[in-house]
Amino acid sequence: MTFKIIQSTPFTGKLPLHVQVSEMLAREIQAGILPDGSKLAPEREMAAELEIAVGTLRKALADLTEKGLLEKVQGSGNYVRNKVAASTIYSFFRLELSSGGGLPTAEILSVERLKKPRDLPAFGTSQDAFRFRRLRRLNGKMAAVEEIWLDGSFAKQIRNEDLSDSLYQYYKQKLGLLIIRAEDAVSLAPPPDWKPAKFTSNATIWGYIERLSFDQNNAPAEFSRTWFDPTTTRFMARWK
Repeated sequence: MTFKIIQSTPFTGKLPLHVQVSEMLAREIQAGILPDGSKLAPEREMAAELEIAVGTLRKALADLTEKGLLEKVQGSGNYVRNKVAASTIYSFFRLELSSGGGLPTAEILSVERLKKPRDLPAFGTSQDAFRFRRLRRLNGKMAAVEEIWLDGSFAKQIRNEDLSDSLYQYYKQKLGLLIIRAEDAVSLAPPPDWKPAKFTSNATIWGYIERLSFDQNNAPAEFSRTWFDPTTTRFMARWK
């Protein structure tokens, strides 16, 4: 039996197209939408379904094979191998669609360097921090809003146009900062008053995540708050 992609995904993010495809498939594998041991549809059929070139798809599949999430059997096809804790760009991203999976993208609402508010936990060495506010989508659907505080010692200036859909990837590539672990506290809260007006929801109380992230020296470097719409989105953590 072969498995097809069941979710329509508009690839509109800032990451290279083959990386977006790879990350989307990785999240569907890890969510169990594409079960371990299942055979993917033929490559040309998959490429047509995703509306991408076959060469782009093959680069994405090669990336998944390298991460241990796929096995290519000569003359047979590509088989899912969901038996490893694969390191992907969105390994730390715990939100997914209620049906599972979903490719994350981010819309920057604002970037500012500010004095750290007193209500933040202790992190970093600077009195300042960069505050990012973002709208997060999953497969193009509005899912959450985020407020992220990065210690000001890591950069003098950060511009909107320099940022990737994945801040952790930006930190690694541009700032030399590796996020190696994170502590999440999950609760409930109303959405913030700065939520974009275009983000409508029937829910008045949303899921709420507070995260403290640690750098390669195991020191706290970033704090974030995330509000997610429970009518479309869920928080999911998996361990292997």
